[in-house]
Amino acid sequence: MHRNRGSFGRNCTETMSCRWGTELWDQFDNLEKHTHWGIEFVERYTKFVKERSEIEISYAKQIRNLSKKYQPKKNSREEDEYKYTSCRAFLMTLNELNDYAGQHEVIAENLTTHIICELTRYIQELKAERKSHFHDGRRAQQHIENSWKQLESSKRRFERDCKEADRAQQYFDKIDADINVTKADVEKVSKRCSLKARQQAQLKHQVAEDSKNEYLTYLQKFNKEQNEHYYSLIPHIFQKIQEMEEKKIEKVGESMKTYAEVNRKVLPIVSKCLDGMTNAAASIEPTTDTKQVVESFKSGFEPPGDVEVEDYSLSMRRTVSESSYLNSRGEGKPSRSNSRGKLWPFKRNKLSLKLGSGPEDCSHLPPEQRRKKLQAKINDINKELQKEVDQRDALTKMKDVYVKNPHMGDPNSVDSRLEEIGQNIDKLELDSRKYEAWLLEVETRLAEKSDPHRRQSGLYDSNATTPVNNNCAPVNRESPDGSYTEDHSTEHHLKSRSTDFDDDFDDEDPLPTIGTCKSLYPFEGQNEGTISMAEGELLYVIEEDKGDGWTRVRRNEDEEGYVPTSYIKVFFDTNAKGAMTYI
Repeated sequence: MHRNRGSFGRNCTETMSCRWGTELWDQFDNLEKHTHWGIEFVERYTKFVKERSEIEISYAKQIRNLSKKYQPKKNSREEDEYKYTSCRAFLMTLNELNDYAGQHEVIAENLTTHIICELTRYIQELKAERKSHFHDGRRAQQHIENSWKQLESSKRRFERDCKEADRAQQYFDKIDADINVTKADVEKVSKRCSLKARQQAQLKHQVAEDSKNEYLTYLQKFNKEQNEHYYSLIPHIFQKIQEMEEKKIEKVGESMKTYAEVNRKVLPIVSKCLDGMTNAAASIEPTTDTKQVVESFKSGFEPPGDVEVEDYSLSMRRTVSESSYLNSRGEGKPSRSNSRGKLWPFKRNKLSLKLGSGPEDCSHLPPEQRRKKLQAKINDINKELQKEVDQRDALTKMKDVYVKNPHMGDPNSVDSRLEEIGQNIDKLELDSRKYEAWLLEVETRLAEKSDPHRRQSGLYDSNATTPVNNNCAPVNRESPDGSYTEDHSTEHHLKSRSTDFDDDFDDEDPLPTIGTCKSLYPFEGQNEGTISMAEGELLYVIEEDKGDGWTRVRRNEDEEGYVPTSYIKVFFDTNAKGAMTYI
């Protein structure tokens, strides 16, 4: 089939107003391949955005886990650390980091909502539209091919009929020529044959004429359909495909723009998070932190005075100077020449080592720490008291409403709760007065110690029957380790335990190992005389529990101290003297 369409070969104009229906009229297969590749490209871009979203979610999760990992644990030592500005700044940084992770989650969510879901839905629509357009194109192509086959068939039939008509005509002409040469006796028969040949030739000519007319009809029909196919149907179908392709490209461009906008949208909040981290760093105050160390660990004691001379050259009975802080060992007991120099100025007793198990009045703490502990306890009681008062007021109002409006409820139904709250309030008020009395006692003694005149009068009171130690601490109320007590039996017990404690630490030779132990729980040895240990750590036991809940252990030659017996599992050496097993 000859298709001379010179106009189809023109180039696209400079204005890029190319039309696929005219410029690519003969590229049906290539357009099908190109549009298929275009859909694959959109799917590949969608997969890229999906993987980026998964990365953002994974990154945000890791950032949140990191922030959570370093957040202070409840009821742990880390909570106390956040009284320092540097620790609070770190906490603020962790909170900002958590918000920062949230913005990456926002990116992932917006990418999924505005790009991934949209493109996934659009790809399905695009595939259906493409299938419809190329189905119409194939149907039009099939129709023109069928029309061409009909034309070719009529053409071959017309050609065959023309050849048969020519042969019939030639046969007739041959017979007609033979009549002129035949003899008279056969002339009659020849005429009959000639008539038959003429009729046959005329019939063939008629059939050929009909085939010609049919051929011309099919030719005219084909030319019309071909013209409509290449100038109307195919341009229309290809134009729809072109519009579909342009819409697809535009959709990809919009998705890429949305991709950038999704990231740009969170930049202000991310910037605020970074500004928050910067402000947190700027809030660190080294001077305030160093002052806080004083507030946390200040004992309220004064440094000990000079140690009086002990003259051993005298022949009289040598006694330990009462002004020495060593007189708590007992009068007349000789001091050990091989005793170590102490690293602490006050005697310690193991009763003060029990963390969280001290007396209710916090007398096991140094004065300044005791004052802070009591003040904190009073503040907590006042908060609880205020809550109970608020609940009482609310229930009272509710009861008044029930009294005025019996249909709303029974007024007596709240009496039991009011009575319970009243008891709680009475108990809290009693506790508050008790702690305030203890606080007043501590503040009074701190004030006495800070007043030089009152302190001197306390030191050299003529009515005092017992010499005063040079550490400037009143002996009638304050024990050397900072506890306050009126109970003389308790004072005697503290003194005896302190003597044992100091004797243990004065020994030049280290105590022998009587077994081993394994820590069941971690222990922070914050008090003097204790030793910290990690969970699962193995230590040597050098002194068993004497009934006060503490066991003396050693890590190495330079590290030893007391740990709670309930925190360890002890394995005593059966060959050691007096070995026992505690769990």
